[in-house]
Amino acid sequence: MTAFAVAALLLIMVPGPDQALITRNSLVGGVRGGIATMTGGVLGVAVHATAAAAGLSALLLTSATAFTVLKVAGTAYLLWLGCQLLRTAGRFESADPDLHDLAERPGASAYLRQGFLSNALNPKVALFFVTFLPQFLSSDTASPHGEAMLFSASFAALYVLWFGLYVAVVDRIGRVLRRPRVRIWIERTTGTILCVVAIRLATTSH
Repeated sequence: MTAFAVAALLLIMVPGPDQALITRNSLVGGVRGGIATMTGGVLGVAVHATAAAAGLSALLLTSATAFTVLKVAGTAYLLWLGCQLLRTAGRFESADPDLHDLAERPGASAYLRQGFLSNALNPKVALFFVTFLPQFLSSDTASPHGEAMLFSASFAALYVLWFGLYVAVVDRIGRVLRRPRVRIWIERTTGTILCVVAIRLATTSH
């Protein structure tokens, strides 16, 4: 379990779309926005973790049609979200950023939905659990599904722990990061990251 926890935490800490989206939403919506996005993200992870533990992810990855449908949906959503953020950055950059709020502040449900869909519609997350999780399962265990669920729950707990602390840090230094011109840069960077991830996802194969 210790080896799994260390490996999982290192993977969670690697910068990626989750971190970019949580950073952006923590700045726009404060702690509430960051926590809601993180909660959605861990729920999306839980979908794939549970499916992997039950063996459903393996079926998904062996079905070309199912994999393609999920890949197209995930690509479309990330690309749409990334373009929305790039449009927001461009709109406020063309105005006077010192006189405008940089983004509308949606409700917690919108942040939750963003975090959830960005992970739940990503077949790479399913691939991760199918290839990563089995490496730590005991070959002689009497209940492999139970052990897989335990590891999946541990992964989710580490995800919440890391990004919960991360949201607190972002909020702490938010005074600097919420400056209009810095926020424009963050909007543009986040949008670009999501678009790049979408493009890479579109080229993913089994």
